[in-house]
Amino acid sequence: RTMYEVLLSDKIEPSDAIIPTRVKNLDIIPASVQLAGAEIELVQLEGREKRLKKALDKIKSKYDYIFIDCPPSLGLLTINSLTAVDSVLIPIQCEFYALEGVSQLMSTIDLVKRNMNPKLEIQGVILSMFDGRTNLSIQVVEEVKKYFKEKVYTTVIPRNVRLAEAPSYGMPIMEYDPKSKGAEAYSEFAEEFLELEGEL
Repeated sequence: RTMYEVLLSDKIEPSDAIIPTRVKNLDIIPASVQLAGAEIELVQLEGREKRLKKALDKIKSKYDYIFIDCPPSLGLLTINSLTAVDSVLIPIQCEFYALEGVSQLMSTIDLVKRNMNPKLEIQGVILSMFDGRTNLSIQVVEEVKKYFKEKVYTTVIPRNVRLAEAPSYGMPIMEYDPKSKGAEAYSEFAEEFLELEGEL
C-alpha cells in the first residue's frame, strides 16, 4: 500500500499504508511511481483538493508531527498537501534559480489559505546546499532573508557529499554518517525547529 492508493481509493485506510522505520517513533507512508499520474486521476474525483486532508484526519491524533514531502510543481498533489497541513516549511537551495518559483508558491499558498485552509501559515524557510566559498550562496541567503525576514531559520544546511550519498544507500544521514557536517546541521535544525515550537 502507498500514498497513491490512500489518495485514490475510498477503501484503503491510511493506517493500512503506514510502515514503521528502523528509527524509533518514525513511521512513513511511501510514495510510488504511480503517484506521478495521480493528478490526472484526481481531477475526476469529488472533493479532489481535500482527499489527503480526509485521509490524514483519521491518523493525525497518533502523531506529534506529520511531514508531507511535496513535489516542486504546484499541481493538485501540492494543493492537497497545502489543504491538509497547518503550516508550510519551505526548503530553498542556495542556487541560481532558487527564487524562481517562490512568488508562484506564495500565490498558491495565499489562494489555498483564502479558499480552503484559513489556518495555513508559513512555518519557516530552511536554506540548503549552502557553500560559503561562493558569492552566489551568500547572495541567495541575503535575498531570502530580505523576502522572508524572521521566517528564515538560523541553521543553514551546507552542501555536503555525505548528504548526497545517504539516500542511495537507503539510509538517513544520522545512520549513514552522524558525524558529517550535513548530519550536524540537520541536528541543529531539528533543535531550532523544536525550540521555536516550544517543544524543548
